[in-house]
Amino acid sequence: MAPDRIAPVKPARVDAHHHVWDLDVREQPWTAPWPMLHRSFSVSDLRPHLLSNRIDATVVVQTLCAAEETLELLALAQAAPEVAGVVGWVDLCAPDVDELVASLREGPGGNYLVGVRHPVQDEPDPRWLCRPGVRQGIVSVGRAGLAYDCLVRAHQLPAVVETVTALDDVRFVLDHGGKPVIIEGSITPWRDHIRSLGKLPNVSVKLSGLVTEADPGAWTVEQLRPYSEVIIEAFGPDRVMWGSDWPACLPAGSYEDVLAAAGSLTASLSASERAAVFGNTALSWYSLEEAK
Repeated sequence: MAPDRIAPVKPARVDAHHHVWDLDVREQPWTAPWPMLHRSFSVSDLRPHLLSNRIDATVVVQTLCAAEETLELLALAQAAPEVAGVVGWVDLCAPDVDELVASLREGPGGNYLVGVRHPVQDEPDPRWLCRPGVRQGIVSVGRAGLAYDCLVRAHQLPAVVETVTALDDVRFVLDHGGKPVIIEGSITPWRDHIRSLGKLPNVSVKLSGLVTEADPGAWTVEQLRPYSEVIIEAFGPDRVMWGSDWPACLPAGSYEDVLAAAGSLTASLSASERAAVFGNTALSWYSLEEAK
């Protein structure tokens, strides 16, 4: 179910989804198709964008199925004042998921662990989330008080709906709006699945990653608008959180391009509703004030 709402001390702007990586430490094979991404990215690279756009806090998200990466991200959160939370990775199918999560939370920077994610989008089985072993791992994540981020493609959304429905004690976050196939102009059946998820109180959604699902070289705000309208209408602003998806967004646009697009897509919302999308939802859903 949704967490208790946390009243922030002051209005906060939160980037609920970004990444960092160091190729000298670990290769990122998924970046190979995009030469501009095949280099190291650090919080120092991100910091000027945060400062110039008045972003108060961020959530850094895993990129690889590597326990070592999560440990590194927790250490980063401990050292970088901007990073208020970490969505890491654990092997959901391991027999000792509870112990693995406990070890992370008890280790250096463990209080910054706010969620767990697995790149389900790369799993060939569209019903991977429905496997009993996977669901048991997600239950362990929820039992630890953490959110589970769903990184899926549009055709995998039926399994998300089933899993969120079945595990109603777990807090879920749908990354990148469930990855609608914007480049093809397709909106159904994605729209129906998003509306089904919006009826479930234990899931929120990230208004993120849409530019990379459109034509990277020719997307427009108006091309994205039908999808953002479905997301906001289905979930309501208090269950929508903005994320830059930096630096993965760079083949499609700069940090500023992505933020400006989100601003245009939410321009019709009230001030309090925009405050939710650009900060308060992430603060509450990930319990970031408890983390930092």
